[in-house]
Amino acid sequence: MRLLHTMLRVGNLDRSIAFYTEVLGMRLLRKHDYPDGKFTLAFVGYGDESDTSVIELTHNWDTDHYDLGTGYGHIALETDDIFATCEAVRQKGGTVTREPGPMKHGTTVIAFVADPDGYKIEFIQKKT
Repeated sequence: MRLLHTMLRVGNLDRSIAFYTEVLGMRLLRKHDYPDGKFTLAFVGYGDESDTSVIELTHNWDTDHYDLGTGYGHIALETDDIFATCEAVRQKGGTVTREPGPMKHGTTVIAFVADPDGYKIEFIQKKT
């Protein structure tokens, strides 16, 4: 068994693909329209789906906004330099919602950004 993907419903697929590829540096791996179901699936990630977990962005054509709900937490990404990563996100128009620093009740250095739909992405400083 292995984790294949995390699915997020998004209100504007082009805007979300741009965020994940241009701001976070992922690649668009595949995209397919399902006209009978009136939805599009796009998969983004840092590596091939056969080797790594990816994010599935689901766009239902008749929905331009979703409430995030209380059950969803975040996606976590490891980074070699959390400060540079947050600055790069800012430079590309992204929003840092929690500046880098130790997590509450711990020492792991984390930060958070939000994607265009408000989903949280946690950056975790790689331990050396």
